[in-house]
Amino acid sequence: MRVLVVEDERGLARALKRGLSAEGFAVELAADGLDGLHLARENDYDVVVLDIMLPSLSGYMVCRTLRDEDNWVPILMLSAKDGEYDQADGLDVGADDYLTKPFSYVVLVARLRALMRRGAPARPSVLTAGDLELDPGARTVRRGDVPVTLTAREFGVLEYLMRHNDEVVSKRDILEHVWDAHYDGDPNVVEVYVGYLRRKIDTPFGRNAVQTVRGSGYRLAGDGG
Repeated sequence: MRVLVVEDERGLARALKRGLSAEGFAVELAADGLDGLHLARENDYDVVVLDIMLPSLSGYMVCRTLRDEDNWVPILMLSAKDGEYDQADGLDVGADDYLTKPFSYVVLVARLRALMRRGAPARPSVLTAGDLELDPGARTVRRGDVPVTLTAREFGVLEYLMRHNDEVVSKRDILEHVWDAHYDGDPNVVEVYVGYLRRKIDTPFGRNAVQTVRGSGYRLAGDGG
């Protein structure tokens, strides 16, 4: 899913992008508060990782501004500070969670997945489409009683389709949420991964759930095809 990381420590920001991308997230970076606020306003993110001590505008101000504008994207705040008052300040301005540096990367990923699962009332913890089941937290997929093994990128494409069950989504939508909003490679990579998915979740089961909508994009049939 799509993540915005607002962090001015370049080494940490790059490490987070590498690690989260390997987990199947589409990650965008901002190095200061103003850029982070602009991106959060203009784009649809599933979660924001927001440092507190930032150039131009603090994480506190970014978070408070978004909440004042009724932008309720889940926000996890990062800080080099330690202490319950700093944590309370972050939560008081509307953050959903808080981690103090240095932090465990495993804990960060677990917190992000938890935020994404509860980020909106309509997001169930387990996604279903007919007898197809995807658990974002456990990173598992099943067709009926049969486990299906997917790569991180395949999982990301399927998760996005399942979160938009029975809706038509474009290649650009998929690229922005599973790859990167600034991806400048061949957009036909989406077709390639849709093909991979069909060979794993449809063909062996005699299904046609992942459908091509000519001229528009793709649709996951809620009844499994």
